[in-house]
Amino acid sequence: MAEPLCKAAVKKCKETMPQTPIFSSMLGSSCSGQVQPDMGERCVDPVYQDGNLVSGSLEALIERLVPTMDYYPDRTYIFTFLLSSRVFIHPHELLAKVGQICIKQKQQLETGTEAEKAKLKSFAAKIIQLLKEWTETFPYDFQDEKSMKELKEIAHRITQCDEENGTVKKIISQMTQNLLMALSARSQYQEIREKFRQPVTDKGTILKTKPQSTQKDILSVCCDPLILAQQLTYIELERVSNIYPEDLMQIVSHMDSLDNHKCRSDVTKTYNLEAYDNWFNCLSMLVATEICRVVKKKQRTRMVEFFIDVARECFNIGNFNSMMAIISGMNLSPVARLKKTWSKVKTAKFDVLEHHMDPSSNFCNYRTALQGAAQRSQSANSNREKIVIPVFNLFIKDIYFLHKIHTNRLPNGQINFKKFWEISRQIHDFLTWKQVECPFEKDKKIQTYLLTAPIYSEEALFIASFESEGPENHMEKDSWKTLRTTLLNRA
Repeated sequence: MAEPLCKAAVKKCKETMPQTPIFSSMLGSSCSGQVQPDMGERCVDPVYQDGNLVSGSLEALIERLVPTMDYYPDRTYIFTFLLSSRVFIHPHELLAKVGQICIKQKQQLETGTEAEKAKLKSFAAKIIQLLKEWTETFPYDFQDEKSMKELKEIAHRITQCDEENGTVKKIISQMTQNLLMALSARSQYQEIREKFRQPVTDKGTILKTKPQSTQKDILSVCCDPLILAQQLTYIELERVSNIYPEDLMQIVSHMDSLDNHKCRSDVTKTYNLEAYDNWFNCLSMLVATEICRVVKKKQRTRMVEFFIDVARECFNIGNFNSMMAIISGMNLSPVARLKKTWSKVKTAKFDVLEHHMDPSSNFCNYRTALQGAAQRSQSANSNREKIVIPVFNLFIKDIYFLHKIHTNRLPNGQINFKKFWEISRQIHDFLTWKQVECPFEKDKKIQTYLLTAPIYSEEALFIASFESEGPENHMEKDSWKTLRTTLLNRA
């Protein structure tokens, strides 16, 4: 687990991420779970431990979300509740309940004393601020007509609090316009998202005795490990920028649906997660392809050492995802079996990389390195030092196991909010890292190659591997014969 953000980092994050809540500690004294101002009888339900909110009924947690004329929820609580609420209630249903509470409070102010009536504008401003944070942080909650209808209904009620000068109406109009722009941008990204690259299986490409003279390899496009690592980082940050908190929380929602033996028809397919996971797999296969398709041993050795250097540069940058993808590609069986090639490789640097990614003790070495990169990022003055790109598969597994280990509800039926504080904290860390602006200029030639170069299927990799270094035992000979026959018959 990453260490909690220090107070200085909290202040810094608030300046760069005003719409996103900050976690100064898991459940520290400055956490949003701290006891709020007395709000009467409706405060009875939530349970606190050492001043920290740890559980409560859904109704009580929703009421804690909605501002009053004297209270505004902590941003950390807003983020955590809006993020986790989708496990228990659909966004449009939550909006409806928020709207009902707002109407009730508005009516109480309108029928109260003159002093209370005077606070209507202040109350309206707080409701608008809540809606603004909601639409900015979770715009996809408003993608369906039901949610937009509820949003418009709340907005209509709130504008009545300031009909004289129309300031509230203007703010709501701008908020709605920004929301529609955000939804449009996400929709366009999904339409043009990268299609899964089909592995090469054509026998004419694979069953070769020598490479074509016109055939490019990665070294002909970029022979500098640092530059290639920088371009990989550019691609990583570009892809990770299209992953949103609700995408990550959908993992929990989807698992709950499976556990309950039912399918939630409204669960949006996690295109962004799939695209990012596909990028990792494609990079691993590209590394293996680049190595296996080289015929001459000397050049193949150079290719292996080049990718080792690229992985090391990725580690130095803080790009752990590309580093892991490269290591995974070199550990694929078609590459790992090339004993004659590996005997010529200076493996000391590769051994260091594998040490960092040693899976023992739940990837303890990697987590230590990640923690160091996170601490460097917090105190960094330049975007180069701020880069932290975790191994995405491990990040997802952490959320998965955190969800499976702890129940959503306690034996008394209340929501186990302590669990969602931790899930939310981890997702917040990820959101902080993904907002770093890439400090490297885009090299179109290199990126085009990385994203479009042909990659071999697993069986094609074995064919190329056996052509480079023949089978050494009966098992490999049988596999080689079977694969060759299969591809020839298929063709």
